[in-house]
Amino acid sequence: MVAALALCALMLSFAPAGSVGPPWLLALLASLSLTWVLVQPQNVVRDDVLPAVAVVLSGLGLLLVARLAPDLAQKQQWWLVIALVLCIACGPALAKFRRFASYKYLWVVGSMLLFVLLLVFGKQVNGARLWIPIGPIQFEPIELIKLFIVFFLAAYLAETADVIAQARPWSVRANLKYLGPLFIGWGASMAILVLQRDLGMATLLLASFAALLYVATRRIDIVAGGIAIFGVVAFWAMRHFPYVQTRVAVWRNPFLDPLGAGYQSSQAYYGLAAGGFFGTGFNLGHPSFIPDVATDYVYAAFSEEFGLIGALAVVAIFLVLVRRILSAGSEQPDLYSKLLATGMGATLGFQVFIIIGGVIGLFPLTGITLPFLSYGGSSLVANFLLIALVWAMSSRLCAAPSSRSPLSG
Repeated sequence: MVAALALCALMLSFAPAGSVGPPWLLALLASLSLTWVLVQPQNVVRDDVLPAVAVVLSGLGLLLVARLAPDLAQKQQWWLVIALVLCIACGPALAKFRRFASYKYLWVVGSMLLFVLLLVFGKQVNGARLWIPIGPIQFEPIELIKLFIVFFLAAYLAETADVIAQARPWSVRANLKYLGPLFIGWGASMAILVLQRDLGMATLLLASFAALLYVATRRIDIVAGGIAIFGVVAFWAMRHFPYVQTRVAVWRNPFLDPLGAGYQSSQAYYGLAAGGFFGTGFNLGHPSFIPDVATDYVYAAFSEEFGLIGALAVVAIFLVLVRRILSAGSEQPDLYSKLLATGMGATLGFQVFIIIGGVIGLFPLTGITLPFLSYGGSSLVANFLLIALVWAMSSRLCAAPSSRSPLSG
């Protein structure tokens, strides 16, 4: 963690004057990061690469937001304080993560309550209802819902995976009996798509659901069926929701309306092209030409100034992070823990894939954030808690020192 903080300090030294700080706030962030790692139980060893990578990515994100929108960088620092304080405060509870399985239906109830609050108090921006305003800040419940759904699915599949795996595809009664509750997770993605018109988060939840279901049961027929139904609903949404229609039209050809709906995407493509292989250099590009660049297109801004090499390096860091999350799960002795880590790794990995794929034009851009790098308080808090949970799951008992001397007979 010390090396990670030193790297963060080096990166932030390049931030525009006055965009980050004051110094005491940066010192507070460093102290909280160290405290987070140092308060782990003394009798265990954990994968300390997980919190270190999260801190480095968040430091890079703070640098990028300071470059792109200095006013948002000030807010991002306070969100980092909140995220680290929660990681420290929730540490003892996260260390008892297996108890979460006992509350599997409570996670569903919590998700539904957040949905209701969003429908009643949610604020609609650009056609999607994703945020609940709370005074001067905006809270995005979907970031918590994505974790709650994984908690539920992991607990339920740990109990029923064998039965579901052995059920024959044509046995309607057997499949409905055990798959019914599972499709709450799938239904959540449908609800997000239909009620909130958020194609990105709906796709993320479906992808995590499909990954968990396949890992637990190896039932490719159920996964394919769920994806097919989601595709039909997504097609219906594209025909009936102007917001979704616009996203798809811009993806297909942003240059048909380069000064209107396609302006953001076309400017991002220009930025990617301008970056080339080595980039223009930090603070030498023109990412400010891209509207909402600190939230939706931070990867395009980074790629313009750091080039293809920098862009691939960020992807490689995320791959390392996801791999270590999955490795923490593979070392667990029980199915629930394995599935929980798999769900967390899938959630983080698919979120990165969906937003980067949208930025470079593989599929329509969605409103989800690039973890740790984009501006977004709710996302930052949720992803730090995700890392804190997996870090707790990676615990291994320290080897007891031998009381026998190697030179004794």
